Amino acid sequence: MNHNIKSIRTFIGAKNYNLSRQFYLDFGFEEIKIPYKMSYFKCGEFGFYLQDAYVKRWVDNSMIFLEVNNVEQHLAEIKKLNLTTKYKKVRISEIHYNDWGNEYFIHDPSGVLWHIGEYKN
Repeated sequence: MNHNIKSIRTFIGAKNYNLSRQFYLDFGFEEIKIPYKMSYFKCGEFGFYLQDAYVKRWVDNSMIFLEVNNVEQHLAEIKKLNLTTKYKKVRISEIHYNDWGNEYFIHDPSGVLWHIGEYKN
């Protein structure tokens, strides 16, 4: 079956919607505001929906994998943004080297876990 997919997008929640909106702007995403307390954040052709909704079990179990070309370079650029200084609940790990590839982690202000990595060839 050919689904002719144009995009696939996840929905994530926010404990403090405006704080999370600012975090994702600082992270480098572009915001498109949508009615009903929601925004679409995108970078190029890829993006996700941020909702003004918080269910602890949902948010605590939300994960997003962002694949990049060079994880070392990406982490260096992210560190320059000083996100952990500006947002007290944001955490950024060092790179984890795995047999499948390499990744590091970012927890957003609500606790959503981002895996940012690159696969080995």
